[in-house]
Amino acid sequence: METEFCEIEYIKDLEIAKNCFEYVRDNINHTGEHKDNISTIKASDVLKYKTGWCYAKSHLLASLLRANNIPTGFCYQRLSCSEYKDDIYCLHGLNAIYLKEYGWYKVDARGNKEGVNAQFNPPIEKLAFELEENEFNLPEIYAKPLEVVVQTLEKYKTADLPGSPRPQAPESVKEHTLRRSGTRNKPKKLYPLS
Repeated sequence: METEFCEIEYIKDLEIAKNCFEYVRDNINHTGEHKDNISTIKASDVLKYKTGWCYAKSHLLASLLRANNIPTGFCYQRLSCSEYKDDIYCLHGLNAIYLKEYGWYKVDARGNKEGVNAQFNPPIEKLAFELEENEFNLPEIYAKPLEVVVQTLEKYKTADLPGSPRPQAPESVKEHTLRRSGTRNKPKKLYPLS
């Protein structure tokens, strides 16, 4: 009987995680692509205005999943931003979800478009971008968004972020860390963002 309950809870968590991911990916605009004239930070604002940069969309997804008691953290990739400015790299925000059957599973709810096809299909991670030369995943899962991301979003309140300095990987990327890369440890208790 206990095995059946655990299996039902696992299936329920998996369905909730997939539904929340697809909702944020498909129903919240990517601010830059839709030229929305607002830059959101807090999950409640992302939901209210239905727009956010990849970072803000990851804030909303974390809040939705944490509200359903599904541990969720923040992840970042260092990607080329050459579509905005030559020879510049910036951070891209996404999430890691702790799924009982698989451990930490990364998802990218930034929104699909031609050439971008992020999916929820555990255990296979299908993120928005394939890493290219000089691009990499930051090796940590963070309990809170990186301060450099929050500060950048607070500084640039409109859709002008691509033309402005984009968040860069900080020298020390270890604060607010949940786990070292490669481990499958159960996370600390995480709380919803506002």
